[in-house]
Amino acid sequence: MTPHIARFTKKRSTLAIATAVAAGALLTAGMTTGASAQPVADATPGGAPMKLSGAARADLLQDADAKKAGTAKELKLGSKEKLVVRDVVKDRDGATHTRYERTYDGLPVLGGDLVVHESKAGKSEGVTRATSKRIAVTTASASLKAAPEGARKVVWAASGTPRLAYEKVVTGTQKDGTPRKLHVVTDAATGKKIFEWDAIHTGAGESQYSGSVTVGSTKSGSSYALTDAERGGHSTYDLKHGSSGKGTLFTDADDKWGDGTTNDAATAGVDAAYGAQVTWDYYKDVQGRSGINGDGKGAYSRVHYGNAYVNAFWDDSCFCMTYGDGEGN
Repeated sequence: MTPHIARFTKKRSTLAIATAVAAGALLTAGMTTGASAQPVADATPGGAPMKLSGAARADLLQDADAKKAGTAKELKLGSKEKLVVRDVVKDRDGATHTRYERTYDGLPVLGGDLVVHESKAGKSEGVTRATSKRIAVTTASASLKAAPEGARKVVWAASGTPRLAYEKVVTGTQKDGTPRKLHVVTDAATGKKIFEWDAIHTGAGESQYSGSVTVGSTKSGSSYALTDAERGGHSTYDLKHGSSGKGTLFTDADDKWGDGTTNDAATAGVDAAYGAQVTWDYYKDVQGRSGINGDGKGAYSRVHYGNAYVNAFWDDSCFCMTYGDGEGN
């Protein structure tokens, strides 16, 4: 990896939110990735989490998966309930905290997450649950309203008494051009809406740049790519005012990116790459976590989205951050 010094000399318009949005929206994404309808506290009473190699984390996940049936019995879950291993954190004192999602009669349980805490010796030290309510629902189709087209059947446990529901994803575009991926949950018995949330997370803020910053780059043949090999391979792409696809990976002959103004398209790439870099470093240095998803893999960023798009957003489906150029581009 070859670092690069990019020059920033003045405040800019909406695109100057890049660092703040990345450090805010990417962090938010790190807390909301996965199928859970509500976040749960993955408490670490035994000490600060340690950095795990990919192999070490895979071994812990495999071990938890092998024991999940026994864990379900210890937790006194119903005969129709099964656990799905989603994440594991290991403290420096050897304690582990394993996050599970649940299924009921084969259906995803939204809001049924739980975290099992164990000592270094494997002794149970408690469980943190998103809900303590017992799940007992009828899944027979005869008792349901007509399912919305394209919806999946789920158990809703994030609020109130657990009940059978449908989850439908409605896609579209918001007034300002932001994509929409609205998850709508409706009661299967009444057809009434229970809850909704948008998987597209937008952020807004002000960012002031002063002096030069370093960004990770990788040499490829005789040129360089804006890919940070030290931070999970995070790459930055140019959408060139398009609104779909991945875009074109930023490359450069002399490893000097942008000029601090909107005259150079790569300047926006520097903004996004630097924001992602700061986010990665926060997870590593403060949380002992390797990347947003804890798996050592970097997200990717897209800049120059749409025409005069005055916003930025995170999308779980591509695991990527996207930035518009602001009013008047």
